[in-house]
Amino acid sequence: MYTGSCLCRGIQFELDAELAPIDICHCEQCRKAQGGPFAANAPVAASALRILQGAELLTAYESSPGKHRVFCSRCGSPIYSRRTARPDLVRIRVGVINEPLNVRPHAHYYTASKSNWWEITDALPRIADE
Repeated sequence: MYTGSCLCRGIQFELDAELAPIDICHCEQCRKAQGGPFAANAPVAASALRILQGAELLTAYESSPGKHRVFCSRCGSPIYSRRTARPDLVRIRVGVINEPLNVRPHAHYYTASKSNWWEITDALPRIADE
């Protein structure tokens, strides 16, 4: 089990499942949503996510048709994203998890649109567009 929170700790949650390997996404939307060179996301079953505190602070933004980015309305921390077409799955932003993770990144996605100031230096697979 994992626990997590937003920056202001108004939203507290737990995950009662192991995460899938971490996706590193370099697309423009993820870069803008995170304010950095990429987003680090791990898919997990939506049923494994339990909001313990602060459900009223969760706000969703539909960044593209059917894709909702869920964040704290108080501090702005991104928590997860979900797709209308996959209601059984959420993609947790792994930076908000409190404990050490048992999974590691497995690939870089949308590397064709990555920041020109960020160099990928690991040997993980790079997918230009996905």
